[in-house]
Amino acid sequence: MTEDAVTASWGHASPCTWSILVHGGAGDIAAERLPLHIAGCERAAAAGAAVLAAGGSALDAVQRAVEVLEDDPSFNAGTGACLNADGAIELDASIMDGTTLTAGGVCALPPFKNPIAIARRVMIRSRHVLLAGDGAVRFALAEGFERADPESMITELARTRLEAVRAKDAAENKSGGTVGAVARDASGRVAAATSTGGMVNKLAGRVGDSPIVGAGTYADDTTAACSTTGHGEAMMRVCLAKTTTDATRTTSAETAARVSLAMMHERTQGVGGAIIAGRDGSLGLARTTRTMSWAAVTNDGTRASGA
Repeated sequence: MTEDAVTASWGHASPCTWSILVHGGAGDIAAERLPLHIAGCERAAAAGAAVLAAGGSALDAVQRAVEVLEDDPSFNAGTGACLNADGAIELDASIMDGTTLTAGGVCALPPFKNPIAIARRVMIRSRHVLLAGDGAVRFALAEGFERADPESMITELARTRLEAVRAKDAAENKSGGTVGAVARDASGRVAAATSTGGMVNKLAGRVGDSPIVGAGTYADDTTAACSTTGHGEAMMRVCLAKTTTDATRTTSAETAARVSLAMMHERTQGVGGAIIAGRDGSLGLARTTRTMSWAAVTNDGTRASGA
């Protein structure tokens, strides 16, 4: 297997009492927009780090970080999410607790402000892992979440991207924007969360890897937590998040991300990125795309970011 497909990686190999790493989506973000993406990731990582520094759980930290990213219109998640072939928003999200292996997700969800919060509620308030479409809507409303006005979440950039992709008569997954977070807390627990609007001009009802446990999100205290971004169909075919966390049994977080992405590219030609928080608090990421915005904070004072 070759790692030539990997275009960039980063790692913090030292064990940490607590740590958090977030991503803003693998793809091909225009140079003038990259500073917005990096700054957004830095704000999200700081919000998650504040939870961890106060003794909070990894699960609370990743949810908070992803909520910050969902509220940022720069990203393809929550407000600012891309539009499907019908010109509508359909949201996917999932969250997983590495201690209990419990998880929750929603998919093909119409506009709600923070789908990751609904995914968390699915995990703790239902006997299921994943709810879709109208069923997810009914659950969210029963749990007190309110529908959002679509116009409050659809941005001009999302409209422009849809028209550009429609002109090519295709679905587009190169521009990035899916968001995710992984963390390890002071009690040694890991968690992961991922949220997305999916592909521009996707067919109504299309679901990618982000809400799928093992593909877009996975967490296990005995290995690591992982959130992925990129070509969802490819990630589902190789169970990328689970494959990557399993690889940390024998190698570093950064190497696990590199090797897993290289394998996916070799087997499927799909591209993307992955972030990992190891059970010891070490961090790693890799991408096979031109860009993937990210930011990390650890208890030892590390604050890093990039794209």
